[in-house]
Amino acid sequence: MSTIEQVVAAIPAWQGRSVQTIAAPGGLTNRNFVVTVDGERAFVRIAGVDTELLAVDRANELYNTRAAASVGVGPRVLHEVPQLRAFVLEFLPGRTMSNEAFREPGMPVRVATALRRLHGGPRFQLDFDMSRLAERYLAVCDDRSIPIPDGYRERLSLIPRIEAALAVRPLPTVPCHNDLLAENYLDDGTHLRIVDYEYSGNNDPCFELGNTCQELGWDDERVEDLCVAYFGASTAALLARMRLQMIMSDVGWALWAAIQARVSAIDYDFWGWAVQRWERAAGSLDGAAFERWLVEVAAAD
Repeated sequence: MSTIEQVVAAIPAWQGRSVQTIAAPGGLTNRNFVVTVDGERAFVRIAGVDTELLAVDRANELYNTRAAASVGVGPRVLHEVPQLRAFVLEFLPGRTMSNEAFREPGMPVRVATALRRLHGGPRFQLDFDMSRLAERYLAVCDDRSIPIPDGYRERLSLIPRIEAALAVRPLPTVPCHNDLLAENYLDDGTHLRIVDYEYSGNNDPCFELGNTCQELGWDDERVEDLCVAYFGASTAALLARMRLQMIMSDVGWALWAAIQARVSAIDYDFWGWAVQRWERAAGSLDGAAFERWLVEVAAAD
């Protein structure tokens, strides 16, 4: 049997019922399926190959998914099939979002509303620190002789400066998703819902905001709009914190993509993804505003 057939067979509640499965599009780490059981849909996630190299902790993911569901942001967990590294989620109807959809009017307010709900929910199981994760990814690359984008090592000395500046006036950590590609948002017509908690953990909320802005390709105006919608105001310190966390988002996820280019069975240009994200980070690290952000983030408003 195929893996999805084994998953179906392993769930007692589905036995003797009419079950149909169809592969779901998208997904850069796992294999996903929509399963219809007696006319009711559910969503099945089957872990991808070598995801432990990407620092995915499935117990943490399940814990955090349940926490997000408790405040109406994420889907409910319906079944677990640990022997097949799979679990079943509530099917959330709605529009899978895209960068184009996020250019519609009013989106910064809608994103901020969803994030405040998530961030105000129960604490997640583990913490998330992109600096430590990037170090782990770099060690994987070194251990397996995985290529990384040109110029990466030459700028590593700048990362501790970012960490030090962010630590001067830290914000309380909150439960964050940390990987907010447009496709991890669903629009149910009323609310934006958030799915896929593989990299979730308690973190600086400005990492979440910065990562969102990076992944959605938002311009300066929308970055500031999101800051205002989330915090109620935009200050030099908050905007600088978001900007530095935007850099850290690309610093880490560039290496994630480099590893995926070596290990993933998914047909996707992960190397192109890695280069694009690193070039964006390098441009900010080399840019005229970088030194100003380091000062502003540490200054009182």
